[in-house]
Amino acid sequence: MKVKENVDVLARTQQVIETALTTLGYDSAYYELMKEPLRLLTVRIPVKMDDGKVKVFTGYRAQHNDAVGPTKGGVRFHPDVTQEEVKALSMWMSIKCGITNLPYGGGKGGIQCDPRTMSFGELERLSRGYVRAISQLVGPTKDIPAPDVFTNSQIMAWMMDEYSRIREFDSPGFITGKPLVLGGSIGRESSTALGVSIVMNEAAKVLGIPIQKARIIIQGFGNAGSYLAKFLHDAGATIVGISDAAGALYDPNGLDIEHLLERRDSFGCVTNLFPNRITNQELLVQDCDILIPAAIENQITEDNAHLIKAKLLVEAANGPTTHVATQILTERGIMIVPDVLASAGGVVVSYFEWVQNNQGYYWTEEEVNERLTKILVDAFHNVYRTSQEKKADMRLSAYMVGLKRVAEAVRWRGWV
Repeated sequence: MKVKENVDVLARTQQVIETALTTLGYDSAYYELMKEPLRLLTVRIPVKMDDGKVKVFTGYRAQHNDAVGPTKGGVRFHPDVTQEEVKALSMWMSIKCGITNLPYGGGKGGIQCDPRTMSFGELERLSRGYVRAISQLVGPTKDIPAPDVFTNSQIMAWMMDEYSRIREFDSPGFITGKPLVLGGSIGRESSTALGVSIVMNEAAKVLGIPIQKARIIIQGFGNAGSYLAKFLHDAGATIVGISDAAGALYDPNGLDIEHLLERRDSFGCVTNLFPNRITNQELLVQDCDILIPAAIENQITEDNAHLIKAKLLVEAANGPTTHVATQILTERGIMIVPDVLASAGGVVVSYFEWVQNNQGYYWTEEEVNERLTKILVDAFHNVYRTSQEKKADMRLSAYMVGLKRVAEAVRWRGWV
């Protein structure tokens, strides 16, 4: 499949979806249904700022497909949020839920804002305003939000409280990623990183890479990247490189991860404390066994894919590797564990939280981790087996596994 490198994230996602459905033998009507979300709501949210002025923010909520069950997906606060990005991310969530066999379709939300420049009170008013704007389309049996970029358990708590006020009864199942005292699940905060490490371990076994001897680079030191660095460091791996928004650190002998974790600020930055830092792009092409992009999109492209030295690439971020780069790396024999598989731990434990809220019965950390491990190990081997049978790369195989579940639900419901 030859894909143009310069098309946007939505078009690139649509191209892989079309190829996956065609390879599976579904006719074009399935693609026509799945190439866009079933619903997209655009909202305008007036917020009184601390200076007394009213600022109006634009927000979105996309629901890709609810044939399997209610839609599920995070809400991000970021100045670069766009309608196209939210659409694509909702599609990825459908695929993640399909890969992990969850009773959900994909959803996603976002607000165009820069939370780093906003006060606590402004963020609370924005969070509550967003829930009021989308309240008719969401709920425990309709669409369940969760944290994403620059949102956290506090923002989820405000959103849950606002929804409960609107509905006039306590609704912990409306949203996941909440504080434990409000019905959150043990293990939710670190679940994405733990999921990456579980899937990475399975991929490393297939390639014969012992984790205890592996040299690993992690691009990104935010929530997922920092937890991942600690998990892998504690497992005996050598973390030779990390990065954040200010730059990157690389040491072939290994970095002092405990020291770096202690010194990072609230936005995950630590490299600005070191004069010998390199750039994020320079870090990606350093020598290592496993490379984990855990930052932002489009980091590995046709310009640097031929310089990557890792044997295994595990995508903890959304869309860090372009399609042309995927082709180059696959031809070079480098296994890519795609984002829709590698970063699925977050939505799996969000599902656990929703189940616990519905039951009113809460699990131990051991129970959460045991269930998460089983689901992700099974998901990895299902995708890997499909890649071998179909002679396809891991990304296309993951899309095939994830979309087949949605397509079958659509078929049984008689939508197509």
